[in-house]
Amino acid sequence: MNVAVITVHGCPMRQAGGKDSGGMNIYILEMAKRLAARGIQVDVFTRHHDSLDPQIVMLAPGARLIHLPAGPPLLDKTGVYELLPQFASQMRRFCVSNHLKYDIISSHYWLSGLVAMCLASEWGVPHTTSFHTMAEMKRRGMPEESEVAQRDIAERDIACSADSVVVWTEHERAAVAEYCEIDPAKIDVIPPGVDLIRFRPMSQRQSRDYLGYGDEMNILFVGRLEPLKGLDNLFRAVASFENPTKVTLNVVGGDENSQEKARLQTLASRMKLTQSVNFIGSISQDELPYHYSAADVCVLPSHYESFGLAALEAAACGRPVVASDVGGLPTIVKSGTTGYLVPANQSDVMAERLCELLKNDVLRYRMGDAARQHAETLSWDRSTDALLDNYRKLVPVQAKEPVPTN
Repeated sequence: MNVAVITVHGCPMRQAGGKDSGGMNIYILEMAKRLAARGIQVDVFTRHHDSLDPQIVMLAPGARLIHLPAGPPLLDKTGVYELLPQFASQMRRFCVSNHLKYDIISSHYWLSGLVAMCLASEWGVPHTTSFHTMAEMKRRGMPEESEVAQRDIAERDIACSADSVVVWTEHERAAVAEYCEIDPAKIDVIPPGVDLIRFRPMSQRQSRDYLGYGDEMNILFVGRLEPLKGLDNLFRAVASFENPTKVTLNVVGGDENSQEKARLQTLASRMKLTQSVNFIGSISQDELPYHYSAADVCVLPSHYESFGLAALEAAACGRPVVASDVGGLPTIVKSGTTGYLVPANQSDVMAERLCELLKNDVLRYRMGDAARQHAETLSWDRSTDALLDNYRKLVPVQAKEPVPTN
């Protein structure tokens, strides 16, 4: 089977945690490599995001990343909509020039869905799509969030035309069915996974020594720096502690000179948290396990989260998670067992739960052990097998023509 994956704005080789780069990028990379390991030929198409990007990058034997020129490399996703016809044209040209044919198209995010919807119709092949986030779901979490005007209609059109919509949780399945007015039977729930070898319990002391940390209590946030992630509420929770100077909040993720980082630094200064909040920036997947293992508790204070891969990574490292009770986070955080779910926007409740965990070593260790056990049920291999089953339901059995690799 030959699969074309379209991810116009989200290059899987970009480091997660920066602008427009997060769990979706990790998911696409892991799925491409693991599908290829099962004998599937995978080509991942994305925009040039750097002038030095080679056109073709081998992700793994049988899996390629193909960069296509469409607009200036550093353009963020809000400016990509106008470039979609150009991207589709470049993809057509590349496929014709290289004599490529695909059995199925898999798209990620609404921008990619629009390209895939057009090409799937032209090529007469099935189209499976994943939104990762949707405009309406984000608005319900943060009504003030602004979106590209065309997004709402585009998401409904994509959902209606696609042969299958892949979502990560039952919550997302219900929301997509309601919002897009499609049959829930058309929606497949396939949770992502976690690398249980990379993300595993390690010595907290050794991890802290490796990172140069002291003995103070350590709270960890991992994710992009954007208002939707709810760091304002986490700052308020920490500021309400009896002695916040005895706690360090390490913030992993974000671009060095971003507007949101500057806003959060100003907010931390206003709340007298300058000595307590440590902005680390984006780091590699290989470094992340040390940060999880060095922490006492991981926090996801998001206003909305379709799944929350950081919560799953923390759980795999044996750390309890305090998270907002939104979106897909209840799939990962079993409240009272592996951590706590708290109402979004209620920093006082978040503070209570954090204090409870920070003051009780036995509770922290017990929840951390339970978190690891739960994470072991959510591996990437399990996700890949389920996704491949989804593809096989859509692709005719006779489609076996290989894709040239040159």
